[in-house]
Amino acid sequence: MRSMRKFHPSRIVTVCCLIAVIISITIANGNQDSIKAEENMVQGPLTVKVVLQRVYLDGELSEEVTNETILSMEDFWAAYDGWQLIDQNEERVVFQRSIDDISPLLKTNGYFGIDDDGTLSIFNGKPETNEVIQSFFQIDVKKLESRKHDELIQGIRIQSRDQYLEVLKTLETYPKSEKK
Repeated sequence: MRSMRKFHPSRIVTVCCLIAVIISITIANGNQDSIKAEENMVQGPLTVKVVLQRVYLDGELSEEVTNETILSMEDFWAAYDGWQLIDQNEERVVFQRSIDDISPLLKTNGYFGIDDDGTLSIFNGKPETNEVIQSFFQIDVKKLESRKHDELIQGIRIQSRDQYLEVLKTLETYPKSEKK
């Protein structure tokens, strides 16, 4: 006669949990295999709109839009390795990159100047055009050297990244203090 062993309820629960984990892992691996199979299915080339956004030091954002035919996803992602993915759907992929330079707009026609209330701004053209591209902070014009004040009234042409940073650094030492 065989003796029957009694199983403790906690052992039964442990064995059931173990079986459930094994089944879950098996199902998950099966789903991963089917997902990989779907990814590897050849459905022909895919054409998407690629938007390349460049963000410059001066805050300017430029966009370049192209249609690209993707033959290999691996090659596609490798082509945009230095870009940050911002948005993606079936029809469009948006990448962005920070550019450590001033925008082409500033290089072409940008001027530092001050507007009527003494705010340091960048203008599209000389300050007299009043076409403000970007504003920074109010300058205490009373503390400015008269030569520097005159330069800002006339407009200081922005030609390079270094000059842009130098002017900002110099003028940030003349902020208008708020009255209390």
